Amino acid sequence: MTKILLVEDDDTITFGIRAALAKRGYEVTGCISLAEAKQVFSKVFALVLLDLNLPDGSGYEFCRWLKEQYNTPIIFLTVRDAVGDITKGLDMGADDYVTKPFHIAVLESRIEAVLRRVPEENGEMLSCAGISLDREKMQAFVGGEEVNLTALEYRMLLALMENKGRTLPRSMILERLWDSEGNFVNDNTLTVTVKRLREKLKNTHCIKTVRGIGYRMEDGQNGAK
Repeated sequence: MTKILLVEDDDTITFGIRAALAKRGYEVTGCISLAEAKQVFSKVFALVLLDLNLPDGSGYEFCRWLKEQYNTPIIFLTVRDAVGDITKGLDMGADDYVTKPFHIAVLESRIEAVLRRVPEENGEMLSCAGISLDREKMQAFVGGEEVNLTALEYRMLLALMENKGRTLPRSMILERLWDSEGNFVNDNTLTVTVKRLREKLKNTHCIKTVRGIGYRMEDGQNGAK
């Protein structure tokens, strides 16, 4: 069951959202303050519904706190509908912004849309066609067989699979691959790493080259590399 954290101090709104989402198969945990939300939050939650106006501060504060540690999606729920408020929330990393009052069907659609974009982000296993990656054990598999990857190859595959379906510019990948000891990864190293990674993944066509831009991981075996 998909778990959602609702940070909202209005009991009536909390009751309505919890009852409606329960009918759609979601399990909703309610919090009435920033302090309680920080105490309760864990990676088991697939999504956070966050009010801006809370008794002990602003929802922006919780959004900033959360995004510094996790990639958990956030949807703001608030009466504040000024363009400045909306853009501030989105710029901080929120995935959507729903203004009150709202119809519950609209909220349900927004939730489903956000969760479709990040279906596996909170799980330990990532997959693409016959390739799977266990983030907890830091292991990769092709057709159920483990593949021995270097640390650089693993980080490359992780970056691609965490962003499956999105084109990652080479500059962004290079920044991601810069290791913890500050050893620089240059453009030629990136090209060689992708080549070797494809070979170890049995010449997979899941890693697409977007010429002049970067790379993208996607399901399917058709099309050029």
